[in-house]
Amino acid sequence: MNSAAKPILITLMLFLTAYPLLNAQYLGRRAQWKARIAAPEKGQSGAEIRSLESDGPLAQAGFIVGDRIIRVNGLPITDEAIWTDVFYGLRGNAPIKIEAIRKDSLFQKELLFEPLAKESHQNLDTFYEEVTSSYGITQRTIITKPRKKGKQAAILLIGGLSCSSIETYPGRSGNWVQTIKDLVEKSGMVVMRIEKPGVGDSDGDCGQSNFLTDLAGYRAAARSLKAKNYVDPDKIVVYGSSMGSAIAPLLANEFNLAGVISDGTFFKTWYEHMLEIERRILQFQGNTETEIVEKMNNYFIPLYHGMLIEKKTYQEVVDTYPALGKFNYHAPAHMYGRPVSYYHQLQDFNLAGQWEKLKVPVRILRGTNDWIMSAFDNHMIIEVLKRNGHTDHKLLEYPGLDHWNTIHQTAKDSFEGKAGIWDEGTVSILIEWAQELTGTSP
Repeated sequence: MNSAAKPILITLMLFLTAYPLLNAQYLGRRAQWKARIAAPEKGQSGAEIRSLESDGPLAQAGFIVGDRIIRVNGLPITDEAIWTDVFYGLRGNAPIKIEAIRKDSLFQKELLFEPLAKESHQNLDTFYEEVTSSYGITQRTIITKPRKKGKQAAILLIGGLSCSSIETYPGRSGNWVQTIKDLVEKSGMVVMRIEKPGVGDSDGDCGQSNFLTDLAGYRAAARSLKAKNYVDPDKIVVYGSSMGSAIAPLLANEFNLAGVISDGTFFKTWYEHMLEIERRILQFQGNTETEIVEKMNNYFIPLYHGMLIEKKTYQEVVDTYPALGKFNYHAPAHMYGRPVSYYHQLQDFNLAGQWEKLKVPVRILRGTNDWIMSAFDNHMIIEVLKRNGHTDHKLLEYPGLDHWNTIHQTAKDSFEGKAGIWDEGTVSILIEWAQELTGTSP
């Protein structure tokens, strides 16, 4: 070998040595509890075991229904946010120390949890991968791919606000889970999902991550999907549900996607949005219009102005105006499981402006019994699109549908948590739209 060839060979060897590390799977698989455990209620610490599977690690270690878990690996379980982080954060095949109380007696056990089973789908390849956002957080992505050759059309699925998982692992059920499963199995398209920080196998802490952190993860997922050698980068649509539906236009604009499918969206600022929700709740609770005006002016407007405009925590606002305390049902520094910083950033973020910029086709689904998102917001979007010369858009208001993919007689029935009906017609519409926007055959 001549001397000139040696540096090239050394460089090649270093690259080949490093290559497996660059493609290595970093994230561990979350633990499988095989138990139903209730998060701590307000003013009470510890998570109570409500039911156990006989072959699960807790039952095998001697735990029983009614035991209250007070510490996991030394971390006190003092509120719902901490319990959510613990429940999702534990990894399988690693020792876990659990301390619990039974009839005022403390006991502890060290257990080994099995990894949670991964989802699988007939006639589809399922890939558990990961992306690392610009915040340095490595997050789980799940990609399902039909078993056919060539570049395929794809759906980028963006979920809602909460810290719930986007997996359809064995044993998990619910209308949102069924919606995801049907999109994956019936669309005939590649589908990518991404877990939020601290959810599923992802690193991070969902209870502390904010709006910009979430957004960075979605951007990383979009870049990853467009780079797949089996995906046609010109045939990717973004489907967003709830909060994801408001973010979908931004991703379509930034990544030149083929279309937007928005499901249960809003348009106004979060301050306006929350005041509308509180007004609807007061109506559902039977307040007169006079009582509603009084409570909005004296309590809810000051509460949300302090939190969203003055950028305070709920507790800071209540400390200043103690009378607001009885009307504040949120945690001291969290709302719907996310930190107040999430909403401070969301309030200042111009999501409405992304609708104005849209050039690609838009399809919007809204349920007539969705009391979370207003009909007016959805009609505003169509008005803005028309005003800006957009021509390919549709708004479908599905009879009886609420915000959680369930059919109800009234919006109040949904608010009160009454049992609803699953209607697969909604997901059929979503699939039809995705196929239409990408030119994919059914």
